[in-house]
Amino acid sequence: MIAAPLPADEIERLSQLKSLNILDTPPEERFDRVTRMARRVFGVPIALVSLIDENRQWFKSCLGLEASETDRQISFCGHAILNSGAFVIENALADERFADNPLVTGEPHIRFYAGYPLRTVSGQPMGTLCIIDREPRTLEKDEIEMLADLAGMVERELMAVQLAVSDELTRISNRRGFLTLSKYSLELCRRQMFPATLVYFDLDKFKQVNDVHGHAEGDRVLQLFADQMRSSFRTSDVFARLGGDEFVVLMTNVDPGTIRNLIEQFRERLQAQCEKLALPYEFGFSYGLVAYEPLKHASIEDMLHEADAAMYANKKAKRAAD
Repeated sequence: MIAAPLPADEIERLSQLKSLNILDTPPEERFDRVTRMARRVFGVPIALVSLIDENRQWFKSCLGLEASETDRQISFCGHAILNSGAFVIENALADERFADNPLVTGEPHIRFYAGYPLRTVSGQPMGTLCIIDREPRTLEKDEIEMLADLAGMVERELMAVQLAVSDELTRISNRRGFLTLSKYSLELCRRQMFPATLVYFDLDKFKQVNDVHGHAEGDRVLQLFADQMRSSFRTSDVFARLGGDEFVVLMTNVDPGTIRNLIEQFRERLQAQCEKLALPYEFGFSYGLVAYEPLKHASIEDMLHEADAAMYANKKAKRAAD
């Protein structure tokens, strides 16, 4: 048996998956409807909507199997998410990757597998819509197109979930998404005794850009700031647009003493990008930061409140200096 390698963007992929807050939730008719259709159209005994997390494939919809999840190491879907299109195994016994797989040698005795990847709005694969048979078989071109169409139906439902936790303009997390993801990060830091620092940003001169150059240009500024966050911070950091011109990033397992240097590097990169684009206006940011103290901060909301206050103190001091 050959286990699938991890995707190149595994950290970001898992971050996007967890932001959906869908793992270990009850079955839903909107997903079961598609697996029923897949099982009927292809005449197979098993159809699944499978989502791949760190260690397992978990089934949001499962027809034809009693299990709710299996180990990722033995999953066919772990291989399928590495593909841009359909991943088809016509006879698992004839494929060295799967011939001695326990899902092939034992229940459910997989012989045929076809999975189509399900992707996030930003392109990361979350899992698959897959069909399974206990007998070898092939898929014709029109059948593969049908599988892709059915996967698209599942993908649209998952995207609807994701858009509820993503900012529509900047395509980074919104407040709801940030609160969900940061909960996981703070819990990890608490268990592993890692440091964590929350940085709260507010754009300077943003109102002037809107008033003088129009709201379309204001939107461009917000997108530019979000793009620079995406390229400057690590995929393990959690960043978001909270609303308006306010952004936030939770940086974990970074020495608190280096945080301000990282922020200044971010400022320099943002300014360099603005100069490169020859923008007809100036804008910057004020920020406040707070280090995570488990005994003081019961939740991420406590840290947000404290960092927000620190940011406004920073903005007030800059105005007084001007």
